[in-house]
Order: sequence, then structure tokens, then C-alpha cells
Amino acid sequence: MLPVTKDRVISKMPQCYTLESCIHYKSEFDEHVKRASQQRYWGNLGLKMSKVVMVGDLYVGKTSLINRFCKNVFDRDYKATIGVDFEIERFEILGIPFNLQIWDTAGQEKFKCIASTYYRGAQVIITAFDLSDIQTLEHTKHWVQDALRENDPENCSIFLVGTKKDTVSEAECERTEQDAVRFATEFNAEYWSVSSKTGEHVKDFFFRVAALAFEQSMKKELERNRDSPTLIGNGNLIQLEGISAEKKETEGQLNTTCC
Repeated sequence: MLPVTKDRVISKMPQCYTLESCIHYKSEFDEHVKRASQQRYWGNLGLKMSKVVMVGDLYVGKTSLINRFCKNVFDRDYKATIGVDFEIERFEILGIPFNLQIWDTAGQEKFKCIASTYYRGAQVIITAFDLSDIQTLEHTKHWVQDALRENDPENCSIFLVGTKKDTVSEAECERTEQDAVRFATEFNAEYWSVSSKTGEHVKDFFFRVAALAFEQSMKKELERNRDSPTLIGNGNLIQLEGISAEKKETEGQLNTTCC
């Protein structure tokens, strides 16, 4: 297993965007999670993973946001995502190897019937909107509802993220954020504003996503192993071949199906 780069190591709980935008305020990792991480059995340590799905309208900047974090690049001329795509981002959190499998889904209506099948099994739902286009914010509720139809709401963390912060004034951003926080509260989501162009808050946002997903995964594992010795991280390895096959299946459907 290759070592995680230093800029993907998380030893403390990343802070939220603002207190008002955070549904469940957490300034530290859960004490049980920290204790279990310190007592892990290294010989049987496996690689833990959580699936993230990114949803939202066409051209709100979903792909740009993912590429800024995963590849540290920004391109004004990104083409619309066809069906689905994914990136795998590797972390070390409290000394435990942990991956986010980030699925980038198409915003076009014609691809919804294919992309929605890849919402299944998500531990994190991120719905994005354009801070300069209030209509895209109004659509986020429908995107969350679509994703939750394929998942158990009790097992999903939800984030609402406003993109293109660099394109609006500070006053306009504050007004839109007030509306966005109200929307986020409705579907129990944590809110963030980011700029993929400048990189503002992008790393902080994904670190927060990774840390909360990791904590949720660890707590579930502790619960499963409550009555037996806990080997944190044991098993649940990412099967890259299976992921690639899933992606190829999507591409095959796109070549033969018109939604």
C-alpha cells in the first residue's frame, strides 16, 4: 500500500464553514473513534472507503470542484459530464488509511435514469448549486430527494455546497448563503461556499467531508464489533477492478441507451 501524501493526513476534526451552516457541530472526533484508532491492530489493517455522490444542475461546477481538489486544476472549458465518472482520493485519518470514492454525475435530464443507479450505496451526498444562479439552489432539494430514493437517509451525510464564489460580490454571497442555509436545514445538510477557480475553501470542504464520513464509518464498525474484539479497518478493501467494471458498464449503457 503506497503511503498517503502529507497533504491528505487528517489528525484533527476539520472545522465547519460557519456555526450557522453546521447542523451537527463537531470540533473534535468522537472519543470512542479516537480511542479505537489508537488501539488498532496494525497486522490486520485494511483500507476503509466511503462512497460520495455529487449531484446538481448542469454547469453548476461539480466536475470543476472535484478536479480542483483531486488534481489541483481548473479549466473554464470543462465539457458536461456524460453519465457518471469517479475519482478516488486517499487519506490517512487518525492514522487509519481511508478513501473517498467520489462519483461525479451528469446534470442533464436525459442521463438521470442511468446516473441515478449509481447513487446506491452512498454514505455521502453532495448537492451543488451556482451562487450566481438562485434557480440552481431551488433545484437542490429535488436532487437530494432523487439520491435519497436510492439510499437510507439514516446512513447518509448530506452537504449543500455553493460554487463559483469568485463570481459574486460579498454582499450577494451573504444574501444567497442565508437562503442556502435555510435550504440546508430543511434536508439536514451542512452548508459550504467554495470557489473552484481560486480554490477558496475547497480543501477545507473535502477534508470536512472525509473526516465526518470516516467517523461515521468507524462508529458503525465499532457498533458491529461491540461484543467482539474490534480490528478497526479490517476488511472492506476497495476493489478497483469492480469499480472499473461498474464504470465500463455505465459507458456501455450510454452507448446503447437514450434516456
